Amino acid sequence: MKAVRVHSYGKRPSVDEVPEPRVTGPFDVLVQVGAAGLCRTDLHIAEGQWAEKSGVRLPYTIGHENAGWVRETGAAVTDVAAGDAVILHPLATCGLCRPCRRGDDVHCENSRFPGIDCDGGMADLLLTNARAVVKLAPGLEPAAVAALADAGLTAYHAVRKAVPLLHPGTTCVVIGAGGLGHIGIQCLLAMTAARVIVVDPSERARALARELGAHEVTDSFPGQAHVVLDFVGEQGSERAGLAMTRRAGSYYVIGYGGAVNIPTIDLISTERNIVGNLVGSYTDLDELMTLTAQGRVTLHTRSYPLAAVNEAIDDLETGRLAGRAILVP
Repeated sequence: MKAVRVHSYGKRPSVDEVPEPRVTGPFDVLVQVGAAGLCRTDLHIAEGQWAEKSGVRLPYTIGHENAGWVRETGAAVTDVAAGDAVILHPLATCGLCRPCRRGDDVHCENSRFPGIDCDGGMADLLLTNARAVVKLAPGLEPAAVAALADAGLTAYHAVRKAVPLLHPGTTCVVIGAGGLGHIGIQCLLAMTAARVIVVDPSERARALARELGAHEVTDSFPGQAHVVLDFVGEQGSERAGLAMTRRAGSYYVIGYGGAVNIPTIDLISTERNIVGNLVGSYTDLDELMTLTAQGRVTLHTRSYPLAAVNEAIDDLETGRLAGRAILVP
């Protein structure tokens, strides 16, 4: 089969012919990939930023935002069958460790992360397990939802954590209305009564935020918010995001690449909170799919054939892409 492979850090991936994965375990699920999202994390992977944390051996197949159709299952799988349309939680978890048993499968002690620490879904086929598959509601197509498996899930997870802080009368600032941010905006509007202010230097991104219903859209925000969701996390957004929080406010870091630097005395004297966010749980993804089926969250995408992965990377790197890039095998 064809797959997008990283061979060495600092170089673009290539499309190679590789052996097809096979079902061997009782809970294995083999998925025919219908679409794989291209994420800024994929760019960071190629740059080598994840090399130490993931411990992956090169070459390997990237792609951690995946949806498609079940082709084959292991003997013990009962929740899906061949032909079912599914979206895949990015983690293949064990279900037996303490975090899994309390519903915190994001921190599974025995998880695999296809596309990060093992072969991912920018390919014709992807092998995962039964705990990772969420059956799609009738009318939802894999290409329309694939990027929700990480970008959408991460945005939803951050909003879900912030919901208790966003009662009526509060203000939430969203930094970045791109691939993750435009989903976060929709989640905020669907799940809270907060005033949503979107900050982005790009007029194209600001136009999208207005279209989605943000209450205020600007290229800078001098005020102070109860919650700031930073979907950029680099190039100065960290400093700006912290400055936008009020006393006892909360700064949620979702994008990454930069660094948060704040004197500890400033933290304790203002009781600000800094909150990290990494993907989300299986139940988060299931809830997000409900909002999607209801039409309350939609993805803005541009599709590319698998062979055009580097064209998609160019569009993402240069800012020509509004929304998410979707690779279709």
